Amino acid sequence: MGTGEVGGASADSNQRDSDIELISGDRVPHGGPLNKRVGRRSSKLNNASASSSGSDVGHSISQEQDEGDYVEVTMDIKGDSVALHSVIPVAGNSDQGEDEKLVLLGKGMEKKRSFGASVVRSASIRIQQVSQELKRLASSSNQAAPARVHYDRTKSAASHALKGLKFISKTDAGAGWVEVEKQFDALTAYTNGYLHRSLFAKCIGMNKESEAFAGELFDSLSRRRGIQIDSINKLQLKDFWDEISDQSFDSRLRTFFDMVDKDADGRITEEEIKEIICLSATTNKLANIQRQAEEYAALIMEELDPDDTGFIMVNDLEMLLLHGPTHSTRGDSKYLSQMLSLKLKPTHEENPIRRWYTKIMYFLQDNWQRTWVLVLWLGVMLGLFAYKFVQYRRKDAYEVMGHCVCMAKGAAETLKLNMAIILLPVCRNTITWLRNKTKLGIMVPFDDNLNFHKVIAVAVAIGVGIHGIYHLACDFPRLIDASSEKYELMEPFFGDQPSSYWFFVKSWEGVTGIIMVVLMAIAFSLATPWFRRGRVKLPKPLNNLTGFNAFWYSHHLFVIVYALLIVHGIKLYLTKEWYKKTTWMYLAIPIVIYSLERLTRALRSTIKPVRILKVAVYPGNVLALHMSKPQGFRYKSGQYMFLNCAAVSPFEWHPFSITSAPGDDYLSVHIRTLGDWTRSLKVKFSECCQPPDNGKSGLLRADNLQGDGSPSGLPKVMIDGPYGAPAQDYKQYEVVLLVGLGIGATPMISIVKDIVNNMKAMEEEEGSNIEEGSPQKRNGVSKFNTRRAYFYWVTREQGSFDWFKGVMNEVAEEDHKGVIELHNYCTSVYEEGDARSALIAMLQSLNHAKNGVDIVSGTRVKSHFAKPNWRSVYKRIALTHPAARVGVFYCGPPALTKELGQLAADFSRNTTTRYDFHKENF
Repeated sequence: MGTGEVGGASADSNQRDSDIELISGDRVPHGGPLNKRVGRRSSKLNNASASSSGSDVGHSISQEQDEGDYVEVTMDIKGDSVALHSVIPVAGNSDQGEDEKLVLLGKGMEKKRSFGASVVRSASIRIQQVSQELKRLASSSNQAAPARVHYDRTKSAASHALKGLKFISKTDAGAGWVEVEKQFDALTAYTNGYLHRSLFAKCIGMNKESEAFAGELFDSLSRRRGIQIDSINKLQLKDFWDEISDQSFDSRLRTFFDMVDKDADGRITEEEIKEIICLSATTNKLANIQRQAEEYAALIMEELDPDDTGFIMVNDLEMLLLHGPTHSTRGDSKYLSQMLSLKLKPTHEENPIRRWYTKIMYFLQDNWQRTWVLVLWLGVMLGLFAYKFVQYRRKDAYEVMGHCVCMAKGAAETLKLNMAIILLPVCRNTITWLRNKTKLGIMVPFDDNLNFHKVIAVAVAIGVGIHGIYHLACDFPRLIDASSEKYELMEPFFGDQPSSYWFFVKSWEGVTGIIMVVLMAIAFSLATPWFRRGRVKLPKPLNNLTGFNAFWYSHHLFVIVYALLIVHGIKLYLTKEWYKKTTWMYLAIPIVIYSLERLTRALRSTIKPVRILKVAVYPGNVLALHMSKPQGFRYKSGQYMFLNCAAVSPFEWHPFSITSAPGDDYLSVHIRTLGDWTRSLKVKFSECCQPPDNGKSGLLRADNLQGDGSPSGLPKVMIDGPYGAPAQDYKQYEVVLLVGLGIGATPMISIVKDIVNNMKAMEEEEGSNIEEGSPQKRNGVSKFNTRRAYFYWVTREQGSFDWFKGVMNEVAEEDHKGVIELHNYCTSVYEEGDARSALIAMLQSLNHAKNGVDIVSGTRVKSHFAKPNWRSVYKRIALTHPAARVGVFYCGPPALTKELGQLAADFSRNTTTRYDFHKENF
């Protein structure tokens, strides 16, 4: 028989990871009574390993019952797995030597144990316990047929557990100790070489949020060693470090058990479980779990203490770990995954020319739409600049002012173009119409409209600089200093020769030019991220110059700028013919389009009023507004609309993604308070909300309103939209990957709801066609292309899951075909395997098995901990959907944009799966 401890740890920390799955005809659920009474005891056998991986040995073990009944257990041992084939009640004579045989068997196993750091437990007693439990199962069933149970260590959560309970993230304890020792020396420089308990977390590398957890760890390690004071020296710290960095699972299990067992009596009571739950919840910033600690402690005791003894033992805690979280990764293959990883390794090209050529080709493949638009724009600007430069090179002004006038006029011509086309990217109605009604979206990157707007703004700033500097520093001084003979050429344009700068400053051209430069400098400065996002901290009252409001109002200074630009273009020194004054010609059409856009917004918002149906204030400073849907308001999932609240500001309109689906009979938005306007809006609506009930979010309902009015006291809102956004094109793809960070999940929620609605409609359509016996009709629903969706929502706060709890539960209930795969990630919780989140993982598995509800998100969707491994996400989709075209849609802060975009490009080049990346930043 193989060596190893029957209690459950792997004999060698370097052995390969393995999983466990209980198979017995019908699968036994983790939360059922069989698991409580039998599964948890019998699972202790599954970690015994054979000395020879290729041997198969059959064993029959019989033990006498008190009543004289026998049970025969048949097992197969192969490699590191134990197969429990049958449990058969048999008749036989009493033989008191059976117990002795079991004892000898246990001792024989104990002698062959190969690892020294694990906790020694009596194998004979454990086998007796297992045998008694199996006999109880056999006697209670009273069935002639044998109950067949099989343990396979390759398909469940044991691998998670065996790698879990890590108190430090470093795998190399020796290298980690060097850093800890340096930190110890720095922290104890003035304390005579003693480290206080309060500094233990900092010394071993835990963050500030883990100080309470580290304090309990310090106490448990001190109790075991009989240390009575709150300080330790370096030798004691090294002893502590050796234990918490021990790779043996049994050692870590004992350390964790001692943390929970504060009175060191070898038993864990319900009160002690409650305390460790509160500690884990605080460390992981899970306020909801902390409030329900008593309920969850009772759940653990119910599962592990069915006999109601009032305590649990270390082996019970181990069983709970072995039934830890399992997250399915459908279609994943270790072999294929490794092959794919090898394929994705970059190859080094020795030839620099070929290397640069490859990089350029990859860049053009990924950015060809942006490239041709920018090349065309740059080409037009260079053409206009060259045209004006050559034109003035042939005029009399060149004899007096030289190349300076050519440079100034060339820059002025590009300024006319850029001041005209800079308005087009912000004509949202026009762009939405072109996106929805034409095929231009294939060639034109409409998603980059704001980026193009910013690029043009930079070109405007450069043009203003060249135009102004060459006039002020070159042209005007040359006119003032020119000889009488040369100046005669300029008299028809400037009159008598000026003697000072004042002549030029007081003219129409000078006054309008200076005012435009000042206004544009203000608008450009307040539009930068430092001012617009409030990153610059200014003293009062200058602090009003930061934030979105300052950006919004300063941008309206361009109304004055455009008026002055037209005047400036008419009052030219060197051009007298009206048809050669082309400034107004450049600006006419863009200004008309933009004016119609603003007029459309004003009319549409007043003609289509909305009334508030529901208001909800959620954790994380999120305000949800449910509004009536105006007649004729048609939109696509992923689009957004503008919102105006006169009670906050009568002139400000702010964009928000629509979170309702097109098939819903209402409109909804979820607004995160990130600035002054959203903060004021939340305050206005919060004043009208009813106080929370039973710890839930504040909620005001107005479902029974009559007429078009909103509830009395609620602020009135107006909407304008909808407008096109990148995520609206998701229907073009059979497979979509939706990624939302925080409040960036809003457009993705609308898409998820829309997919569910479309799938329902398709099922109803198929059902009706079957009843009628007619072939499927090709209507709008039948043309719905999306067949698989992966939704990843990453958020820092547990309370964020309340925002879309109803949607998550609806998907879990209605998605019968498994079209949508939901993944919720809470980054405040430490990654799976970390001791700080171990108890959270145990509770999550228990509660979900028993009640079907995740303790972190409060939904039927099980949550993951820490951040996703995005490379693994892309890899799994590529393995599951070879030769497919996958649409990747991301909404959130810019920080993740580069990584997701680069991964999409890498996998598109190196696999048969094509990833199209679309992003929407805020």
